[in-house]
Amino acid sequence: MQSVVVVGSQWGDEGKGKVVDWLSERADVIVRFQGGHNAGHTLVVDGVTYKLSLLPSGVVRGGKMSLIGNGVVVDPWALVKEIDAITAQGISITPENLKIAENACLILPIHPLRDAAGEALRGEGKIGTTGRGIGPAYEDKVGRRAIRFCDLSDRASLLQKLEALVAHHNVMLRAANVEEVTAQSIFEKLEPLITRLTPHIAPVWRLLADYRRQGKRILFEGAQGIMLDVDHGTYPFVTSSNTVAGTAAAGSGSGPAHIGYTLGITKAYTTRVGSGPFPTELTNEIGETLGKRGHEFGTVTGRKRRCGWFDAVMVRQAVTMSSINGIALTKVDVLDGLKEISICTGYTIDGKRYDYLPASEALQAKATPIYETMPGWSESTQGARSWADLPAQAIKYVRRIEELIGCPVALLSTSPAREDTILVRDPFAA
Repeated sequence: MQSVVVVGSQWGDEGKGKVVDWLSERADVIVRFQGGHNAGHTLVVDGVTYKLSLLPSGVVRGGKMSLIGNGVVVDPWALVKEIDAITAQGISITPENLKIAENACLILPIHPLRDAAGEALRGEGKIGTTGRGIGPAYEDKVGRRAIRFCDLSDRASLLQKLEALVAHHNVMLRAANVEEVTAQSIFEKLEPLITRLTPHIAPVWRLLADYRRQGKRILFEGAQGIMLDVDHGTYPFVTSSNTVAGTAAAGSGSGPAHIGYTLGITKAYTTRVGSGPFPTELTNEIGETLGKRGHEFGTVTGRKRRCGWFDAVMVRQAVTMSSINGIALTKVDVLDGLKEISICTGYTIDGKRYDYLPASEALQAKATPIYETMPGWSESTQGARSWADLPAQAIKYVRRIEELIGCPVALLSTSPAREDTILVRDPFAA
């Protein structure tokens, strides 16, 4: 395979950072294709921890080209801060190894204010956004009033476009009793960044076409998870972009024929941050145990994640919607020592059995899981690097997951360290 797409198959936080880093060693080009700096990836390389939100995970590997595609909404201040932080850790980031799509849209200082105002006006019905302005930036994109990186080169029209943008958003700020923002103030804040970021701006779609002709291996890196997709997720408790694998094409300027193997990152249990339905959530001691062992706190927000049993229905749905060829199963070691482990195999809603999660918000809220329970294992799986290192019952658990979701395990992760990975099938060699 010349290209591999990595997506999360649940509600995000599945451990994509480690897997993408592991795969990036085999790739030449790494592309972020959607989301913003609300997504966090944690990498542990040679004992050093790197926390990334906007930068593609390949930046920590020498000799790789990193691309931020047009499907990403970029906070330029957050990007510069992240570049400086990674540079301070000894990683060189230059226009020679990082390019930003000229048609990618910017997150501006008014967007987080609009985000907070929107949540405040929703009251008890708030969605639980990260408050970083991602949603309002995507609204501007589809509303055709966004500021794009290519606009930074024309300062005369930039101010005019900013005037139209703030006029739209200030209406809601006034409604929420938030101080309005002026176009001039945003313009003045942007000016110092224009010189800094302009050398990184490029037609990413064209670069990708050149790399394909050269036979380069391309890794497409998604953010969040498929069940947070704005169309296919648990709407309205979703992110503001499409997170399915097909977005790799639209969010980078690659044709769908060039999207190859799709790898779905899948946690061995289920977590979710913020509001929204969660059929297998455990609000008991087991849920607390999973959270503590798995260090379930958001990389970006620090928010505590809700924890529950593995939901095979949800993952099977994700496999279907994204044509996932194989999964990378992560955090199996968190289940070590549990006497019994349950897997959700279906739902009952109003007395009717469902083998999928319906789109209706009302029905999702009433979904009760149907469980299949298996014996756990007492031995440790942490750090295992071959099937022979795994307890027999852990292997049975993995095999049952494969059966229920209709998709094979390609990689198995047994700790945050990149070396603690069992390779079943290399996606680039598939």
